[in-house]
Amino acid sequence: MRTLTNIEELLPELDHCIADELEDQDLDFKQWELKSHDNAVKTVVQMAVCMANGGGGTVVFGVADRIQGRNNAILGVPPEIDGNMLKKAVYDQTDPKIMPVFEELAVPEGTGRVLLMQVHPGMPPYTDTAGRGTIRVSKDCVPLTGTVRRKIGVETGETDYTAEAVAPVDNTLLSATALEALRNQASRERAPDDLLRQSDAELLSTLGLIKQGKLTRAAILLAGTEAAIREYLPGHNWTFLQMTSDTDYGIREDRVSALPLSVQRIEELLVPFNPITTYKQGMFHYEYRTWPEVAVREALMNAFCHADLRIAGPIMVKLYSDRLEISNNGGFIAGITANNILHHQPAARNPSLVEALTRLRLVNRSNLGINRMFSALLMEGKEPPQIREVGDSVQVSFPKRELNATFRLFVADESEQGRKLGVDELMLLQYLLQNPEVDTNTAATLCQRGEAEIREKLSTMESAGYIEHGGTGRGAYWCIQPEFYNRLAEDGQSGARRRIDWDAAKTRVLSILMERAKRGELGLSNKEIRQITRFDRNQVHRLMTELRQENPNLQPPGRGKYARYEFRQ
Repeated sequence: MRTLTNIEELLPELDHCIADELEDQDLDFKQWELKSHDNAVKTVVQMAVCMANGGGGTVVFGVADRIQGRNNAILGVPPEIDGNMLKKAVYDQTDPKIMPVFEELAVPEGTGRVLLMQVHPGMPPYTDTAGRGTIRVSKDCVPLTGTVRRKIGVETGETDYTAEAVAPVDNTLLSATALEALRNQASRERAPDDLLRQSDAELLSTLGLIKQGKLTRAAILLAGTEAAIREYLPGHNWTFLQMTSDTDYGIREDRVSALPLSVQRIEELLVPFNPITTYKQGMFHYEYRTWPEVAVREALMNAFCHADLRIAGPIMVKLYSDRLEISNNGGFIAGITANNILHHQPAARNPSLVEALTRLRLVNRSNLGINRMFSALLMEGKEPPQIREVGDSVQVSFPKRELNATFRLFVADESEQGRKLGVDELMLLQYLLQNPEVDTNTAATLCQRGEAEIREKLSTMESAGYIEHGGTGRGAYWCIQPEFYNRLAEDGQSGARRRIDWDAAKTRVLSILMERAKRGELGLSNKEIRQITRFDRNQVHRLMTELRQENPNLQPPGRGKYARYEFRQ
């Protein structure tokens, strides 16, 4: 939610854009309905419901959202409109009851006041007393359809499919092999010994998987026989395909098995296609797989844990010549997207199952699994996984890349010196090894951080001697420190990758143009100047505009793809 100060600082932006462009998931602007008091109150109730379902937020009443210019856009709210009256109206006309907070902000325009409605997050779904409702999605209020209500039920844990008790405790429903695999995997992750030494029934009960003397679906998913899984979890199965092309496959395996056996078998199927690279350093030999085991394990556990088991369809593992893809039915929930997944608050589609696996230390509820997946690949000099939502499913793709031994050794050396590199640092360094520079906006998008956060991170990396910056204000950029680049790369291009200082660029370009003119050669195109200076197209245009103002002998480039800047005596 936004404070009065936040909104007061935001209103001057209306001179440069319309209010709609300032709106966000937690902020909306609404013009006050002057012709009908009832319609105005109805709008307030509708917005309260929308924001409450969308996680809370602030609605500013008295601002037209399609008019540019502060004087014209801020119309205000009539002085007779009382915040307490609106609060009572929202309370009386919503179900469950919503109790927003109204605040008044004095402004010089319009009626002299705008009203802020602060809607705190609660336990959706909310509707009006007639059962109508909307939910905030980005900048819009969309209908609260049956599908959306079901999704809210999943996100709040009210409809945890895996928590339902479905069968009496019966050893014939449990697989001794699955329970052994579960204990072995948990033991490797250092789960408490006293937990793992319990009997099968005690273990499942301690994990919260037995309720009122019955096995939950989560219990059967973790330890059930194939027959039990088919009966009580008909949507659970998995398929492994070793693809020889986009349409043909060589190896295929389809199974219905308990979760620990499923993960174990898929990892076994991947072994022949996930070769080990041995790197010798002094007396030691280090072994690395094409796809780090920890990254594959995290991806598989995520797929099985967050699958929508109501939807019939397998966990799909596809192995291509250039990538590994793991996907599951059930899209992102709770506002998680591919663009914020690194730092978003974790949310579980199947809380009962996830809670049990958390106690066994097979998954992490602090959203560390995704970070471990990224880190395992990045520290070996490989690309991070590509995560995307495809329809109502989530797909994780691991590109096939070779180990960058020099970079891996650097990460190890830094760790030994007490400078452990996080995902942000690894991501930025890998980007800068492939690209000459990065600006603040690109860095923030890459690391899924706010610009303030990423500027602080870049500053810390500069202090550590990894990167250096140039430019100022909106033109600021960062590039890898030349000596550091030479340590990690062997192409000798550290100097050629650096952008030239603005004044130095002018001198160099003018010198080349004058030399070419003496030899009777053609001048320089925008592209050639970009190659010389490492500037982008717009920067080159500004540079040459300044040069022409300072040097009358410098001719404009003309038009077309053969246009060139010429120096004429």
